[in-house]
Amino acid sequence: MSLIDELENVTHLFLDTSPLIYYVERNPLYFSIVKPIFNYIDNGTITAVTSPITLAECLVGVCRLGLTQSQKDFFDLIVYGNNVVFVPIDHDQAQKAGQIRAKYNLTLTDAFQFATALSTGCEGFLTNDITLKRVTEIHVLVLDDMRIKAEC
Repeated sequence: MSLIDELENVTHLFLDTSPLIYYVERNPLYFSIVKPIFNYIDNGTITAVTSPITLAECLVGVCRLGLTQSQKDFFDLIVYGNNVVFVPIDHDQAQKAGQIRAKYNLTLTDAFQFATALSTGCEGFLTNDITLKRVTEIHVLVLDDMRIKAEC
């Protein structure tokens, strides 16, 4: 299944941390895969959803390295990007995260990411963590799966 096929019924896509890092840092292995997704977001075909967890995780590496422009780039994209909805975490997501963590034995941060995605009506969850495919309430799209398909 191609990337276009994977995204066919997705109007709201939750962005986990790795796709954002690959896009902003122009990762040589993944940029060609994430660029079309961000084009869909930029032109309004897809609405992206992010959370404070996504922002914090994206900032760790660039803060350690003192890369202030990269910090700004992440902040601008995740919080204020075109067709990007930044969702604060509240008590409803906390309750849902607890249920998801109990059901799938996820880390608390991953459980919060899924809770945010589900509470905002996302049909897809974009990540590069294959272990998250065990979550069945939402279509989990793994970048490595797309990269392998693109190479075939």
